[in-house]
Amino acid sequence: MKTGARLTLFGVGLAVAFGGAFGIAAAVAPDDIVAASEKGSEMNGHGEGHETESTSAAPALAGALKGLAISIDGYVLSPVQAPAVVGEEGTLSFQIQDAEGEPVTEYTTAHAKDLHLIVARSDGSRFQHVHPVLDESTGTWSLPWAWTDAGTYRVFADFTPADGEGITLSRIVQVAGDFTPVATEASKVDEVDGFTVSLDGDVVAGSASELTITISRDGEPVTELEPYLGAFGHLVALREGDLAFLHVHAEGDEPKAGDTAGPEIVFFAEAPTAGRYLLYLDFQVDGVVRTAEFVVDAAHGGH
Repeated sequence: MKTGARLTLFGVGLAVAFGGAFGIAAAVAPDDIVAASEKGSEMNGHGEGHETESTSAAPALAGALKGLAISIDGYVLSPVQAPAVVGEEGTLSFQIQDAEGEPVTEYTTAHAKDLHLIVARSDGSRFQHVHPVLDESTGTWSLPWAWTDAGTYRVFADFTPADGEGITLSRIVQVAGDFTPVATEASKVDEVDGFTVSLDGDVVAGSASELTITISRDGEPVTELEPYLGAFGHLVALREGDLAFLHVHAEGDEPKAGDTAGPEIVFFAEAPTAGRYLLYLDFQVDGVVRTAEFVVDAAHGGH
């Protein structure tokens, strides 16, 4: 289904681990997988790598589910101001506040931005990944906004404080109007703007699974994936049911201007639980960013 959730991942040898209570992410080129496992990997794709006891290619970190809280470590996502009904043109705005209620104005840039805003409806559809602008005089993030469909939305703010590690906060926003949920269907192939993206492999809860992505356009392999936000692909994964959040980026050397990648990408996935995962990838070709989606069902692991 196009509007629900199908996934497509990109990167040079992208390796993804859905570990810990919901997720940690390790995304590396194939030659760097062992080295990355020795150094640990990043929660939500931020930081310089967290040490773990795991030495597998898909290490796991303990911790709370990501993206389900309005406050973590003294940082609070303020109520989100946005148009209340479908079709109304307006502004979406919010603040990140500290423990004293003061707006935060200093951040550490991660993946080329100080803050990533993710919006998805409760059924996993209407996904958007955008980048609001900070008014440093007020500490308010904002961008022009209009809702195309009614429903219950989760708005995620993914950022790294100037003196800390990556944090993902979220709030629920209700949009008035008739709402018909979109049912997801498992899919390992997505078609977007003439690109065909296919996924080979299965995800098994509790164990690392090797998956291969192949990208083509008009029947020809795509080797022109361009760097976007510091990598060849920018992945967000949401667990169906609670929309627990995993934000992933390729690790290793940051691509340089003019670098390209494709058509095959190998990654490793480890789901914390059996069930359905909704994954979304932003990728860039010919200067245009597109979003491809998969729905992946993680099977129960063996005992």
